[in-house]
Amino acid sequence: MSESAATQTFIIVGAGQAGGETASELRKQGFTGRIVLVGDETHVPYRRPPLSKAYLNGTATLESLYILPPAGMEKARIEFIGGVRAERIDRAGKQLHLSDGRVLDYDKLVLATGGRARTLSLPGADRPNVFPLRSIADVQALHTHCLSGKSAVIIGGGFIGLEVAAVAIKLGMKVTVLEGLPRVLARVTVPEVSAFFERVHREAGVDLRTGVQIAAFEGEPAVTHVLLGDGSRIAADFILAGIGQLPNVELAQQAGLAVDNGIVVDEYSRTADPDIYAAGDCANHPNEFYGCRLRLESVQNAMEQGRVVASGLLGKPLAYKVVPWFWSDQYDLKLQMVGLSAGFDRMVLRGDLNARAFAAFYLKDGRLIAADTVGRPQDFMFAKKLVAMRAVVDPQQLADETVSLKTLLPAA
Repeated sequence: MSESAATQTFIIVGAGQAGGETASELRKQGFTGRIVLVGDETHVPYRRPPLSKAYLNGTATLESLYILPPAGMEKARIEFIGGVRAERIDRAGKQLHLSDGRVLDYDKLVLATGGRARTLSLPGADRPNVFPLRSIADVQALHTHCLSGKSAVIIGGGFIGLEVAAVAIKLGMKVTVLEGLPRVLARVTVPEVSAFFERVHREAGVDLRTGVQIAAFEGEPAVTHVLLGDGSRIAADFILAGIGQLPNVELAQQAGLAVDNGIVVDEYSRTADPDIYAAGDCANHPNEFYGCRLRLESVQNAMEQGRVVASGLLGKPLAYKVVPWFWSDQYDLKLQMVGLSAGFDRMVLRGDLNARAFAAFYLKDGRLIAADTVGRPQDFMFAKKLVAMRAVVDPQQLADETVSLKTLLPAA
């Protein structure tokens, strides 16, 4: 590490998974200069996936969520400024202006600003018992409402909505899930897998309704009922809006950086400004594997991009080449997904959709481009390798459970 590096200041805006990973990776790679991590929450970097699962149901402590506990940050000499917003970037002066009036000088700047929960546009969506689920504070606010016998209305049949539904049912609540599209998980998987999860939730006692329109929220000062377009009314002690998230791009936009469904970066996670990088949910990167630009919302993406950014900051550019993967825990089921199935021309099923363990493989022009597995960690492990290799596989062998997926690797 050069002598000048010891006097440099790297500022990371956003104390989430990507920001935390960037900071810790900088130290792992030997950076001795100043690292400042700025977060609009008071919490040090923490994992978000357990929020809708273990933290909501009370089996995970607050401390167990932390990626970089305060003591670890102190030991690594990572300065944390929490509960403060980054308001403006002065690119010419290389300064970051904070909401508390402070102005920080930087040599390099990382935007790991993440995303924020989409809010409902209905009148009454700002009432006190309508919640998003994106932060520790959101879950802490929900905790007082998650009691046996209470009625929860969950708007959105994506990962967050279904994960919260599974927790709420286990807590003894009455749960209704409302999805505007014709099926749950419609943006991420095929109708067959959607139907499986709809069945699982209904069998668990969830009142799951698809293709519905919400007409109004009724009740003052808190919502007491949700009125649907067909005239039906659903009682609600609280409402959870699980309708996706929006990338936080305003800081970059105001600084004149390119924004297009996220902060536009190159394969090294650099913006057009050589001293500013972006990583995580807010970054839109060129994906070599799919031949297009992508903005991914996943822990794996945040961590991998954080490492790429750390290398780039230290003058060791590393191209970001990754096959995306995701997971969701619902009841006793683990859904694991690798690749993006959009554009597939053939689906191959391994196992029985009526069972609680199966794999769905997606082929395009004979190549495996994606896979969804439920309760099959071994299949998922080999599917990750096969997808990454762009393997040409025999559909009959994929479907045949007597054929180990491992044997398909050498032939690929």
